[in-house]
Amino acid sequence: MSVDTVSPVRTFEVSAVAIDLDGTLLDTVHDLAAAVNALLVEWGLAPLPVERVRSLVGKGMANLVRRAVAEARGISAEAIDDDEAREALELYQQHYHTVLGRHTRIFEGVREGLARMADMGLPMAVITNKATRFVRPHLVQSGLHGYFKLVLGAEDHPTKKPDPGPLLHVAQAFGIAPSRLLMVGDSVNDAQAARAAGCPVLIVPYGYNEGEPVQSIDADGIVPSLKAVADCIRPVPISR
Repeated sequence: MSVDTVSPVRTFEVSAVAIDLDGTLLDTVHDLAAAVNALLVEWGLAPLPVERVRSLVGKGMANLVRRAVAEARGISAEAIDDDEAREALELYQQHYHTVLGRHTRIFEGVREGLARMADMGLPMAVITNKATRFVRPHLVQSGLHGYFKLVLGAEDHPTKKPDPGPLLHVAQAFGIAPSRLLMVGDSVNDAQAARAAGCPVLIVPYGYNEGEPVQSIDADGIVPSLKAVADCIRPVPISR
């Protein structure tokens, strides 16, 4: 079912919440664009506008870098040689490490939403396709790390979203059925992972859905903020 509203369609009885990082908790696009453009300039290519980089975000750093180099050269992403793509990713990560957190902002309603869900006694996890070594520093710099019992980056599980594996791993770690784990994200990858895992899923409209409208995503609702996510949760205690 696709949704075209910005309000939750029902109340969700859940025991835990999994949340995406980039585009859901944190607005990292200016850091991403700075690292992308440092790579492109180093390779003698013209930098890309921030909003164009925003539309290229999705399915992890390697995909972003491949897309950006292809865009700057005016060719398809598939035309980028794998060895060159690996070299570009390594250089990009060096630049990203330098700018990490410099321009990152917390989206409106995130702190309030996390605090309310914590008050409900809900364990929370971050599930992201971002390279693991950058995830916790972002959470620490933003002051959000204390809310999360589990943090899963790209290298922390054999599979990545849209595969359901990371969500199933979190459900198992928390000792709950996937149907009791709410996924909150900003993209089709989040929704597809949740659907495949059997988790309910809510989408925020302000993130990085690869340039596509969020109204086209098969989700259980579109909510304006994490604060609004908390409004539609009825916590179910975890049985031990």
